[in-house]
Amino acid sequence: MDVMDGLFQTIGRTPLVPLRRLFQHAPFQVYGKLEMANPGGSAKDRPALFIIREAIRMGDIRPDTTVIESSSGNMAISLAQLCLYLGLRFVCVVDPRTTDTHLKLIRSLGGEIEMVSQPDPVSGDYLPARIERVKQLKQHIGNCYWTNQYGNPNNYLAHYHTTMPEILGALPQVDYLFCGVSSCGTIRGCSEKLKESNLATKIIAVDAVGSVIFGGVKGFRQFPGLGAALTPPISRQELIDQVVYVSEKECIDGCRDLVRTEAILAGASSGGVIAAIRAMQGEIPAGAICAAILPDRGDRYLDTVYNEEWVRQHVIGAHDA
Repeated sequence: MDVMDGLFQTIGRTPLVPLRRLFQHAPFQVYGKLEMANPGGSAKDRPALFIIREAIRMGDIRPDTTVIESSSGNMAISLAQLCLYLGLRFVCVVDPRTTDTHLKLIRSLGGEIEMVSQPDPVSGDYLPARIERVKQLKQHIGNCYWTNQYGNPNNYLAHYHTTMPEILGALPQVDYLFCGVSSCGTIRGCSEKLKESNLATKIIAVDAVGSVIFGGVKGFRQFPGLGAALTPPISRQELIDQVVYVSEKECIDGCRDLVRTEAILAGASSGGVIAAIRAMQGEIPAGAICAAILPDRGDRYLDTVYNEEWVRQHVIGAHDA
């Protein structure tokens, strides 16, 4: 099982694009790391590759092993693609917030779907219920491997070894790093690389209103991939300089402005990152260089973020109610 063969040789080395039109009146520069250019369409390709590769090397995954994961969408797509190429069975536990497009992509790549329809009775959120279902599947299937993106160190090591070095190799300096959070793999890996390089980069975590990762007030969240109902075990909050919370409307506005000005069709988390930069623009000094990690493609959100009727009903209407 060679995870460095074929399509997977193309994971990483994604473009870093100056967002000059979107921030044309700002005294600082912003560069967007286009993680949607990965073959699976998101930043999750990197940890999926690292996790599977190391599990094979350690003998935890063999040709007859079933791979399982709890995911809101993108990690499942990345794992489904890897497992399809390697001939491995893949089962993903999702919840009703996973978009129809994500579900279709997972199935098209040979993944099996386990839908958790009811939230955890204690927390009222789906993530604990998904993890409980993963544990049940482990017992039922027997010969399986849980990739466990929320607790597996190879999640953040993927970004430590690839994402941040790519950014540092392309920019003369990085004064601010803006990164959305969910499993916290991207921000931890990038933060550790920056700290160990003795750089004074300010690390800004972009979190969703309603997320509890940093102790926020728990609330209803509709977009997958930004925020979480628990603090992930791999999170290291002491590495983060500031947290900026963004609303669903701000994520939508950020996405639409990004495509209107830069022709970059990105997902909801990317819109949140853009919104966070705007929220902080009065604090960012002139001449500063900002790197913004844009996690995934926008075509997975055509029925939500880019659908006027859906926005009116589920975001604007819900807020007014």
